[in-house]
Amino acid sequence: MELKHYWSIIWKWMWLIVLATGIAAVSSYLAVSQQPKVYQASTTLLVGQSVQSLNPNPADIYTSQQLALTYVQIVKTEAILQGAVEALGLKMPPAALRGMVNASIIQGTQLIDLRVVDTDPPRAQAIADELARQLILQGPAAKEEEVAKSRDFVRRQADDLQKKIEEGQKKINELQGSIQVTSSAREIADKQQQIMTLQGQINQWQLTYASMLNYLSPRSPNYLTVIEPARLPTAPIAPNVPTTVLLAAAIGALLAVGGAFLIEYIDDTIKSPDDVSHSLKLAVLALIAKIGGDKPDEKLVTARYPRSSHAEAYRLLRTNIQVSDVDKPVKTVLVTSPNPVEGKSVTAANLAVAMAQAGLRTVLIDADLRRPSQHRLFRLTNDLGLTTGLMQLEPSLDGYVRETEVENLYVITSGNLPPNPAELLASKRMQRLLEALQEYSDVIIIDTPPCLPLADAAILARRVDGVLLVVGAGSTRREAAVKAKEALERTGGRILGVVLNRVSSHGNGYYYHYYYYSQDGERKRKHKTKASPLARFFGKSTEPDSSPEMIDESNPPA
Repeated sequence: MELKHYWSIIWKWMWLIVLATGIAAVSSYLAVSQQPKVYQASTTLLVGQSVQSLNPNPADIYTSQQLALTYVQIVKTEAILQGAVEALGLKMPPAALRGMVNASIIQGTQLIDLRVVDTDPPRAQAIADELARQLILQGPAAKEEEVAKSRDFVRRQADDLQKKIEEGQKKINELQGSIQVTSSAREIADKQQQIMTLQGQINQWQLTYASMLNYLSPRSPNYLTVIEPARLPTAPIAPNVPTTVLLAAAIGALLAVGGAFLIEYIDDTIKSPDDVSHSLKLAVLALIAKIGGDKPDEKLVTARYPRSSHAEAYRLLRTNIQVSDVDKPVKTVLVTSPNPVEGKSVTAANLAVAMAQAGLRTVLIDADLRRPSQHRLFRLTNDLGLTTGLMQLEPSLDGYVRETEVENLYVITSGNLPPNPAELLASKRMQRLLEALQEYSDVIIIDTPPCLPLADAAILARRVDGVLLVVGAGSTRREAAVKAKEALERTGGRILGVVLNRVSSHGNGYYYHYYYYSQDGERKRKHKTKASPLARFFGKSTEPDSSPEMIDESNPPA
């Protein structure tokens, strides 16, 4: 499938895509605009005190990170949530508060990000700070008063030890100075003994003093502090109206595009010339748009509206048939379709008018002996017709070859419907009738029943120069068209091509550009000829036309 085919499908279903996109966008906007605005407040906590140390211990940092994982889970426990509800006097159960709270570790740090979402900004801020406070109360910081007293006592003891160490060191220095001025060996030995005793005491004091300093050092990894309290949120985080509307519109458009392609995939009808080429391997001789009108004779657009785009399409069909084989001109054309109600009778009638307008003596035979319609299209009686001629032992053209209001065009209606149409069409009388008509006409167009349900078209297909297969755009299934082609070729019929009928003027990449006059604004004039005998059909001169000057329809001006 080529890119242009994808685009043609999208263009065909553009109304659905636009409608789905609009509905999705409007619906999402109405739904989102009615939702309450949601705000978020965030509090940041630090686990451990290693950042306050000049020389942090890696083991303490690792321990703090592991403890942070535990605190993230603790923040949603019943005890923490209940404590926050009671402290703030919230009128909600802890379970409802749990859905508003979320906590996570900032990757690679000892920091906990505690977030609270709520429709009330001040309440969100208060809950975030209170949850942080409740979490701190669960840690060792909750005993801070007792710890503070202990630390004060240890600090005083450390100060006393420091004084003792300084005094002892001073006394040692004095003893060492007196030894240098003393000559008595006994005094020297006694002072050296005193120095050794003081030095031992000082060493013991220093060890105790070092232990006290280690106790007072703030390096505990299991310690929680708030480093950034929650701020009052000013902008909501949800709902994001523009993003939501755009997303809904995109989803609606994608679903519509997917639905369009699904419909096209499921729909196996022939809709475009490409479908005809791929499925039937036949040329498209004409694209005919749908013809309006309630009455049958209003379908005869080539006679009623010769300057319309429909008439131009039938003239193009006439030209394509004439140039299909320049060495062997096509004089007898059979028009059929795979199934009923696909426009084969209207196509045959308008093609016959186009042939006659080109100056060709044309005979249109209504060989649809099941549901004839040519007499209604041309407003003729159907008491005499094809069955009348086939009942004669020798073919005679008198009595049932009808003149029409279109110059050079004669119609043989079906006549009374027989009980055995297929046998009549397959008879030698039908063959002799065709041979007789060919002697006095330039073109013979035969309207036959659909070729799939009935064998009538297949019977006549081998007796004509070419077959025109009419396919309804969007109604004829590919399988039916293929079977119709095979049925006609099986009997020896030569298919000239396909007429794609009832094509949408704005669909499938096709559009009629040759609008000379619209059907509503065109002069509704008719080809008026004087009454003349049937001898006109046999090639005798015709009386001059008393109608106003006619324009050559075979070559309309641009």
